[in-house]
Amino acid sequence: MASSLLRIPTLSSSTTTGKPSLPAFSSKSAPLSFRFSPSRHRSVSLRGESFRLSCSVSDPSPLPPHSLRRRRRPEYIPNLISDPNYVRVFDTTLRDGEQSPGATLTSKEKLDIARQLAKLGVDIIEAGFPAASKDDFEAVKTIAETVGNSVDEKGYVPVICGLSRCNKKDIETAWEAVKYAKRPRIHTFIATSDIHLEYKLKKSKEQVIEIARNMVKFARSLGCEDVEFSPEDAGRSEREFLYEILGEVIKAGATTLNIPDTVGITLPSEFGQLIADLKANTPGIENVIISTHCQNDLGLSTANTLSGAHSGARQVEVTINGIGERAGNASLEEVVMAIKCRGDHVLGGLFTGVDTRHIVMTSKMVEEYTGMHTQPHKAIVGANAFAHESGIHQDGMLKHKGTYEIICPEEIGLERSHDAGIVLGKLSGRHALKGRLTELGYELDDEQLSTIFWRFKTVAEQKKRVTDADIIALVSDEVFQPEAVWKLLDIQITCGTLGLSTATVKLAGADGKEHVACSMGTGPVDSAYKAVNLIVKEPTTLLEYSMNSVTEGIDAIATTRVLIRGNNTYTSTNAITGEEVERTFSGTGAGMDIVVSSVKAYVGALNKMLDFKENSPTKVPSQKSKVLA
Repeated sequence: MASSLLRIPTLSSSTTTGKPSLPAFSSKSAPLSFRFSPSRHRSVSLRGESFRLSCSVSDPSPLPPHSLRRRRRPEYIPNLISDPNYVRVFDTTLRDGEQSPGATLTSKEKLDIARQLAKLGVDIIEAGFPAASKDDFEAVKTIAETVGNSVDEKGYVPVICGLSRCNKKDIETAWEAVKYAKRPRIHTFIATSDIHLEYKLKKSKEQVIEIARNMVKFARSLGCEDVEFSPEDAGRSEREFLYEILGEVIKAGATTLNIPDTVGITLPSEFGQLIADLKANTPGIENVIISTHCQNDLGLSTANTLSGAHSGARQVEVTINGIGERAGNASLEEVVMAIKCRGDHVLGGLFTGVDTRHIVMTSKMVEEYTGMHTQPHKAIVGANAFAHESGIHQDGMLKHKGTYEIICPEEIGLERSHDAGIVLGKLSGRHALKGRLTELGYELDDEQLSTIFWRFKTVAEQKKRVTDADIIALVSDEVFQPEAVWKLLDIQITCGTLGLSTATVKLAGADGKEHVACSMGTGPVDSAYKAVNLIVKEPTTLLEYSMNSVTEGIDAIATTRVLIRGNNTYTSTNAITGEEVERTFSGTGAGMDIVVSSVKAYVGALNKMLDFKENSPTKVPSQKSKVLA
């Protein structure tokens, strides 16, 4: 925010600048420094004398000044934040987010997302549940070794966290995975609500307190100086029991206390009061950080998270696009932008260290890797978030964008280009495509850009005009694909009403060797999938198949999404229930030929499954009966 010079001829001053808050001023005529806000009075010192300064704002601007400054991130200390207004952002996309059905990620995809989260500037990355499977363990370890040691020029490096249940094996496994990071953290949890104690744990409150205390001590004894503890289902737990168990884990060495609304049952007023009560009644809580983790079962996760932060929580647990168990989690982009927009004026000055310019790219990456597409009206990152169709709204936008937009799209990494007059087509060059990709929020390296460019030229030869939706589909098909075990080279289809459909498919293996197979089926897609199966020889069940046209017209690009499950069951451990769950694998494909698009999606899903198989050669035995041992 620009500074201004101010001379004060009288003891009272007013302004009509239209700014909802004003910066610090300095005077040439006297040593003066102060900050003030509308409808408030502040004392200032002028050459040793104290005065009262009155300020009023007659025409507040509809746009907050949140885009004009970015405050400094405090030095990281596990149990202390030097700036009382700073809110740590704990991203659990790679752990809780991946528990969404069909959202299985490969190790490479997890690493890519972790790197993007670091670019976004989150404080903590919960990289996974290391005890769930060998693949999860290796992914968390790789993230700790790479992203967890990448310190930027400002000294920022994210904390790398691993989740564990309250048992020694889980905690040891988590520590073995995260200990290579510059700032490692263990996050352990145990249920505390009456319904969980009676039906799931079958333990008394005293037993649960003893387990929690001992396991936090055990985590600290391994050398981990940053331990987070969560009382699962805190939203339905007795207050007095929470005060007691949290007080005990603080004494045992916990540095962060996470308060989860595990089933998403609380209202914002209730959750805010829960945080306030814990802050007021838990012994030793002034020596730790309070965190929130809100599920979205009633659609209130973002509201509850903000209410918790307003009541004193200084860490918020969120996921990109709000993905997660059941109805999902609090959405990072919603929580962060709400704090950025309203932190100064409603939330008492709260702010985060997130660089919001990377929100769009991070959202797209998670969307494409998980195969979980965001609804068009999703706040902040939905396709319609900055679209205006109503005539009244369009009229207002043409006169002043602040009439109907409280956030500039540039703040989240989405640039407007409609005024530039550039239309992409077959004569467009690499520079024009790169510029449009940047405006859409994509940051691609030279190799990725080269691949996309030639796909773009192929499409442009067949279409008069290439739209943004076409470009997004191409990026999804080329950049956001799993590491190739098999790659589609060619496909030939014969189909119609005169006989059975037949397909001939050529795939290349990881060794570059080409394989060809033919098959018949009930239609072109069925016959092509059967031909692929003859080559890959990995029995699967197709659970979901969907196709969409990304634009209007007969020449539109088709995007396909499939969800498969291996018949040779692949499982991992559910972090919450402790049960073995069957893994499903999604794949996406895009192309102007719907059969080619369909086969690309199927091969992509198979590649994910085979990657998981390669990294999880043995099944992790169920520990349901030993969760609290």
